[in-house]
Amino acid sequence: MAKEGLRYTLFSRRALLVAGLQGLAITILGGRLYYLSIVQGAKYRLRADENRISTRLLSPERGRILDRFGSAIADNRRDFQVYLIPEQTGKVSQTLAKISKMIKLQPHQIARVEEQASRQRKFIPVQITDGLNWQDFSRLNAEVADLPGVYPDEGMIRYYPHGQEFAHIVGYVAAPRAEDLDISKDPLLLLPGFKIGRQGLEKRFEDTLQGSAGRKRVEVNAVGREVRELPPRQEASEGTDLRVTLDSDLQKYVNKRLGEEAAGVVVIDITNGDVLALASTPSYDPNDFIGGMSRENWQSLLNDPRKPLLNKCTGGQFPPGSTVKMLVALAALEKGLIKPNTRFTCEGKHELGDHTFHCWQRKGHGAVDLKTAIARSCDVYFYHIAELLDIDDLAKSARRFGLGVKYDIGIDGERRGLVPDRGWKLATQGEKWQLGETLNVSIGQGAMLATPLQLAVMMARLASGNMVEPRLIFNEGKLDISKSVQFQSLGIAPQYMDFLHQAMAGVMRPQGTAYDVRRPKSAPQLAGKTGTAQVRRITMEEREKGVLKNEDIAWASRDHGVFVGYGPVVDSRYAVAVLMQHGGGGRAAAAVGRDILDFAIANQSGLQPKKQGSAALNSAATGGQYG
Repeated sequence: MAKEGLRYTLFSRRALLVAGLQGLAITILGGRLYYLSIVQGAKYRLRADENRISTRLLSPERGRILDRFGSAIADNRRDFQVYLIPEQTGKVSQTLAKISKMIKLQPHQIARVEEQASRQRKFIPVQITDGLNWQDFSRLNAEVADLPGVYPDEGMIRYYPHGQEFAHIVGYVAAPRAEDLDISKDPLLLLPGFKIGRQGLEKRFEDTLQGSAGRKRVEVNAVGREVRELPPRQEASEGTDLRVTLDSDLQKYVNKRLGEEAAGVVVIDITNGDVLALASTPSYDPNDFIGGMSRENWQSLLNDPRKPLLNKCTGGQFPPGSTVKMLVALAALEKGLIKPNTRFTCEGKHELGDHTFHCWQRKGHGAVDLKTAIARSCDVYFYHIAELLDIDDLAKSARRFGLGVKYDIGIDGERRGLVPDRGWKLATQGEKWQLGETLNVSIGQGAMLATPLQLAVMMARLASGNMVEPRLIFNEGKLDISKSVQFQSLGIAPQYMDFLHQAMAGVMRPQGTAYDVRRPKSAPQLAGKTGTAQVRRITMEEREKGVLKNEDIAWASRDHGVFVGYGPVVDSRYAVAVLMQHGGGGRAAAAVGRDILDFAIANQSGLQPKKQGSAALNSAATGGQYG
């Protein structure tokens, strides 16, 4: 009995200990539960909601790019698109194969979708294509029940209504690259179908045009798939419109007049510096880049010898040829080295040491004064000036009129050109400047290079006597498109400016190099200067036999044609620069420049919008306003 009592006592103690331990455990658990659910309840409810509710970005509508009159040159339009959710569709390649039977998908599109689907989370949609027509969109909607994970959608897409005509200015948008994501870290770039500026104004003003993302709250399941949207919803803020100085009608006329020539043309309003036209041909259609361009098409653009991807107006550097002779003449006049009536005799060539410098007129021009030398573009006359004029003074005159300067008008890729002098040669080649090099530069050859934009600025300054600065982007605030700008004077003596104006008007008159493109006396008179930039070396053997004509040699060996001009001569308003790459010479460029100036004057370009499809605009094929 004693043993049983002892056993009972021990059991009771153990049971009490276990019960105590259990009670303590329950008390601790209860306390912890109370702490988590009551004391820290709000905190953990918030965390649970954060895991259940996700914030998604809403893509903003991109700001438009408008011409000076408010006409859109880069716009947005409703678009039919189709997306794919990889986790819901099974094998992506099989789904794409089915879709390809209903709508046309290019191999590069299919490769892009497969690559994107493989590297991102499976529940995130991937855009298959956009720009669908109504028929294809309807067909997909009818078949979507048999295509798990595929859903057609309606959204907004960038659209360039004028196609090629503004491509080098506005550029284009495209899907972000991997390096864009690394640099930006902007979550907007991850949205399906989101595009960013890749070239031109689209790229340069990306922050202005992009706008701000909106936000929506959605309930998601355990794998992050959207279940339903929760209020409130914050709509995206559309981007800010960008307004440029271009006149769409003049820009379109210039493009039509150039056709498929490899050329660059810039038209500037002399009174305010507004760039009214900036056309580089041939061009490309920026709409082709939005959905992704095929490798074949891209290679064809890259391999085209006429360089359709290059903006020749700002990024093309060419010898300006004889168009710089006014600057050489002015430098010599201001230094007192010559007078307007100074005469030199041209026999078709000029000897300097053991080297012969030739005039374009093989038989020579005879005895000529400065005005005649400019009108008839006598090279030998300017060789004589070059022997008297220091290269640094010549370079100073060129820079004074806008050569060798970057204007940063808003388009990336602008080149500075080159105005050579002693310091440049010593720094780049470690050699002293030679007199023979000055002779070459005096006729716009040798190391001298310029862009069509710089040549247009040069002509605007020659026409006005003021330091005209080009402008492509309108400043903020109320626009007054007809208002003149008070530019600083270049400080040139009036008698010299009058003399140069008379000489440039003589270029368009009998015996002038542009007389072949003369116009009726009733037409507003123009002034200008032709230039022919030689791109191949002519041997003595060829000179003896007869220099080959441009039409008889390969395109890439033909001379560049250059023309700079302004009009009307009285109350001048428009300055133009025309560069025709391998165009065969200055006269061809002068014909184009004449027609463009005629159109601008007749239609008061930049001052009032024109009706689309007007007779004036359609006259490009017939050669301008005055026949």
